Amino acid sequence: MSYRLSLLDKSPIPAGRQAAEALASTLALAQLAEQRGYHRFWVAEHHGAEGLASVAPEVLAAYLLARTSRIRIGSGGVMLQHYAPYKVAEVFSLLATLAPGRVDLGVGKGPGGLPLSTRALRGDAQGFNERFAELDGFLTGRLPEGHPHAGAVLALRPAEPAQRILLGASADSADLAARHGWQFCYAGHLNGDDAKLRDSFARYRAATGHAPLLALHVLAAPSRAEAERRAADLRVFKVHLPGAPSVNLTSRAGAEAYARQSGATSWRIEETRPSLLTGTPDEIHAALGALHREHGIGEFILDTPVTDFAERRALVESLAEAHQPVPA
Repeated sequence: MSYRLSLLDKSPIPAGRQAAEALASTLALAQLAEQRGYHRFWVAEHHGAEGLASVAPEVLAAYLLARTSRIRIGSGGVMLQHYAPYKVAEVFSLLATLAPGRVDLGVGKGPGGLPLSTRALRGDAQGFNERFAELDGFLTGRLPEGHPHAGAVLALRPAEPAQRILLGASADSADLAARHGWQFCYAGHLNGDDAKLRDSFARYRAATGHAPLLALHVLAAPSRAEAERRAADLRVFKVHLPGAPSVNLTSRAGAEAYARQSGATSWRIEETRPSLLTGTPDEIHAALGALHREHGIGEFILDTPVTDFAERRALVESLAEAHQPVPA
């Protein structure tokens, strides 16, 4: 099969466990992924999210890089709206200097948390596109003449800079990534709309000649019946606020908290099923193979809603067992 497999991990905290145990499980999973031939291992950024321990992907990535030796490690992704682009450029240039050829800088547009957490993190009112252009300028040394920060240079210029990857779920994000020469990862695990996927892929391919990466939610089990049983109770709670984009939460309580913290006086919560590939490992690979043939996708970033570490480990093992990886 001519595609690569990679993983996205959120460091979920199972009921009755502690964050330290969840982070230890993330390390063990990264080491297993390296042993089993996965290409990348990304860690997410979530703020104030009960049940998720991955709050600072740059810190967790540094720890994982120190405890692995070959697999690419990175952020999936840094929520750029919260941070000064110069600092993000410094951090990932340092990581790339310490671990040349192994660091990914994935950035995302979303807040990664509830509104109160977002307000606590956010600095000035600079928009995402402006922050993104500024980050690219620091990383490449190409801030335009006359830019207010043009004189601020990075002390580190790694021989192999971090790979730059924009995470998004729209054609606008695909255009933005292409315009700045970044790789693009379509967040199919957040938006499974086929029309948006096709439009985003077409726009990015037309501009760059390459297909994006594709992130997907997957749940594999020894039998289809078992996979469907595990997936049956999974829900997504979409918050619709007046005059604002909808937001997906994993629980009704979280959705209601988001709506209250936003300051809205009215809202609507829509309960839906997540966009999820389910089945046996062979059935999962049959679906990935079909997407590969249709869109030319060379790499899938797999995210799983499973929180139990033994089940997550088994899923990673079984998908690797059923897959022939592309040589690095």
